[in-house]
Amino acid sequence: MLQDQDRIFTNLYGMHDRSLKGARARGHWDGTKEILARGRDKIVEQMKASGLRGRGGAGFPTGLKWSFMPKESDGRPAYLVVNADESEPGTCKDREIMRHDPHTLVEGCLIASFAMGAHACYIYIRGEYIREREALQTAIDEAYDAGLIGKNACKSGWDFDLYLHHGAGAYICGEETALLESLEGKKGMPRMKPPFPAGAGLYGCPTTVNNVESIAVAPTILRRGPEWFSSFGRPNNVGTKIFAISGHVNNPCVVEDAMSIPFVELIEKHCGGIRGGWDNLKAVIPGGSSVPCVRGENMRDALMDFDYLSKELRSGLGTAAVIVMDQSTDIIKAIWRLAKFYKHESCGQCTPCREGTGWMMRVMERLVSGEAEIEEIDMLFDVSKQVEGHTICALGDAAAWPIQGLIRNFRDEIEDRIKAKRTGRVSAVAAE
Repeated sequence: MLQDQDRIFTNLYGMHDRSLKGARARGHWDGTKEILARGRDKIVEQMKASGLRGRGGAGFPTGLKWSFMPKESDGRPAYLVVNADESEPGTCKDREIMRHDPHTLVEGCLIASFAMGAHACYIYIRGEYIREREALQTAIDEAYDAGLIGKNACKSGWDFDLYLHHGAGAYICGEETALLESLEGKKGMPRMKPPFPAGAGLYGCPTTVNNVESIAVAPTILRRGPEWFSSFGRPNNVGTKIFAISGHVNNPCVVEDAMSIPFVELIEKHCGGIRGGWDNLKAVIPGGSSVPCVRGENMRDALMDFDYLSKELRSGLGTAAVIVMDQSTDIIKAIWRLAKFYKHESCGQCTPCREGTGWMMRVMERLVSGEAEIEEIDMLFDVSKQVEGHTICALGDAAAWPIQGLIRNFRDEIEDRIKAKRTGRVSAVAAE
């Protein structure tokens, strides 16, 4: 149970003043100069000690990622790029940070850039986020006017520029290398790795790409100490986390709580329980649309962190966008809708993804109406395995996993629907 004084985002609901004055009153931009005075190595060391894992979905240790940046410049500039492209269906946490608490991100950009030897940072914001961009740009302008960023930022002797770049609304640009391509003005298509961005990223220079939440929590971690942050959650899954809970709960919300919070507690405490009671819970997608769904009864004892969800339930925490579905949900149709989304958003660079996403969507379409053969269920699973892990970026995995989760957890429903269609029992067939 997270106490109010331990929340990093003090204005997640927009109840208070989001301006620089309001942010300072709530403790942001406090002692930033002293934090910078610790030096690059010390900041990276403390971020490693905090145990923060990337909040964009993959959960890679943030401090470790920062340490990959070259210590000495070879003449090329270094860059920090903040991924604010939040296009994962179900995910709406970063927009709340940018809309209501933008100064946490601006201050985080300064500290993180300094720790990596970058004099410039680009925030790549999703095309649809118009109001968020306005709020964030206002916060950036305020920070420039107050001398907190720009020449001699916070009187630290470090020059720092922050740019906000508006995307055009493509899901693929949330993948870090596709984001860099788009930022350079090219088509949003993922690059082959290696080289990794830390070796050759934006304009061929050393670059680190981090999620909004990962960067926005950094100043508070450094102010309050890595031990404070790592006191929440379980080992290897520490800190506070923003959860975005949507779907069939009584009170959908975006909330900050401790990592490893039990699923039942998260839903009861913040969402007022499941619509129609716990017996009405059918399935949960615990981390945004690209992670496999989990049967409702298996989520009862779940802990909301990276390791539990991946090891125990073969799903993932992802972006912690919890999508709750009750018994009224046509789960086959819901997963078909996701398959349609991934087919639409594939950039078409890799053959397995370009061809596979369309193929999987078309088979899913027939499963929804019950017009498929029982054998096609296994064939669909096999094809999803041929897409997964055979593409340049993770979009192929993201398209395959929801379908694998459906077949693993709800195979009986798919079979029932096919049999019902054959015998002409309309009740088990999908609603039009």
